[in-house]
Amino acid sequence: MENNNKFTFPSLFENSVQKFGDCNAMALVGQKPFTYKEVDATIKSLMAFYEKLGIKPGDKVALLSTNMPNWGMAYYATVFMGAVVVPMLPDFSIGEIENILKHSEAKVVLVSKGLLPKLGKIEAENLQYKIAIEDYSLIGEDAADFKFDANIQIERKYAVEENDLAAIIYTSGTTGNSKGVMLSHKNICSNAARSKTIHPIDETDRFLSILPLSHTYENTLGYVIPMIAGACIYYLGKTPVPSLLISALKEVKPTVMFSVPLIIEKIYQGKVLPSINSKAITRFLYKVPFFRKRLNAIAGKKLMQTFGGELTFFGIGGAKLNSNVERFLREAKFPYAIGYGLTETAPLLAGIGPSKTKYQSTGPALMGVELKIHNPDPVTQIGEVWAKGDNVMMGYYKEPEKTKEVLTEDGWFKTGDLAKMDKDNYLYIEGRLKNMIVGASGENIYPEEIESVINNFKHVVESIVVEKKGKLVAMVHFNYEELEQQYKYLKKEVEDYVDHTVDELIEELQVYVNSRVNKFSQVQMVVAHVDPFQKTATHKIKRFLYY
Repeated sequence: MENNNKFTFPSLFENSVQKFGDCNAMALVGQKPFTYKEVDATIKSLMAFYEKLGIKPGDKVALLSTNMPNWGMAYYATVFMGAVVVPMLPDFSIGEIENILKHSEAKVVLVSKGLLPKLGKIEAENLQYKIAIEDYSLIGEDAADFKFDANIQIERKYAVEENDLAAIIYTSGTTGNSKGVMLSHKNICSNAARSKTIHPIDETDRFLSILPLSHTYENTLGYVIPMIAGACIYYLGKTPVPSLLISALKEVKPTVMFSVPLIIEKIYQGKVLPSINSKAITRFLYKVPFFRKRLNAIAGKKLMQTFGGELTFFGIGGAKLNSNVERFLREAKFPYAIGYGLTETAPLLAGIGPSKTKYQSTGPALMGVELKIHNPDPVTQIGEVWAKGDNVMMGYYKEPEKTKEVLTEDGWFKTGDLAKMDKDNYLYIEGRLKNMIVGASGENIYPEEIESVINNFKHVVESIVVEKKGKLVAMVHFNYEELEQQYKYLKKEVEDYVDHTVDELIEELQVYVNSRVNKFSQVQMVVAHVDPFQKTATHKIKRFLYY
């Protein structure tokens, strides 16, 4: 049956194959890319293999794999035949994986060989087959009976509708409660098509993918968009350690990348600041706005070269970007843009191109999305963000009550995020509603705002502000490696000096913070946290672990 629906995966990809058939579609860095025609052929062969295994429309197919071309082809083969893909993050624990496989009732799981031990002795009642994603070979006793054959392709097309369920995405939230977000073909495809309007992308573009494909952020923006536009995606194939990433940047010379704040913040702290702090004169000049802008412009040119020299769009999302780092990016004329969204909205709700960004804003609502600030504070104008659009999820899988909590009868999704809007309808995210602390006299205290101030203090890597017994407590992770290097030339024990310095920094930090926040947001205690805080896939701190 011919599928002419606009917002379905088969419809969008068929259009791409017709337009860009001989163009490069995806590759591992250093390897020959697959063309769109070759990707199409592999998808059809994989669908034929799925049919042999008895996969039918509505069946759940789980993915547990690192980023690679086969990940995307397995994803498309699943949704093209009306089955439902269940992507799992590679860093999920064995317990989380088991719960997802059971809760989703996945019939098949495709797994990369390095993650196979995580499946271990997991027994999920509905799980029938395990497939090695690298070559689509069956794992286990049935391997000889069912084999993937690249020469056999499916002949028929499945009738896939816009409102059919395409994916169940299990969140790894900061609250610790993982829910299965149900996204339809229309949810994801409409969001990708409309997100594409933010910045021009075509078959000449090269994407370098460094975030997990299992997350909607990279999946929709870093996979579906380039597949619509005829661009080519490159995957590292390994964990993006600095040496591997720098080598890939030189080879690929990407034009588009998506990142989380932590990555660009590490580059700023590890490369930009040390070069400025290496000389007394540059340290002094950096404090003067006129000279700081010029120093940042020079550093920006070097940063562009580090990224291959051809970058036109560097998307940042998933968490709040440090204000000092954003100021550097602006003054460096780096082509960054900050977006805002959630898994439940497939994901993008707001965003703008690099030439129209505003400092600390995520931009206006995406085309086709309505945003409003619900019940804004009369003084600050801060309230909860509510969203409506084709990208708003179908609901939480098997959890109708939780779905009712966040979806109103007239279609508004309660994001749980606090924000305000300016006169141009640009959105400014202030924090999470659940994280908001109510002061002794009823004041609204936003811990993320205090953390933003703390994170700009010297030697601070990250922080979290919580309420303990009526007091505001800041837990701070300092850059211990930096402190050790600072004192390595001294004769006494490094550890003694670091401990002493941290004690001094804590005292200094408390004065610094409290002089920069309002009276009811002042911190009563600062505690050093030796280990980095545990995080989600998009590097948000799992706050529930530290209350």
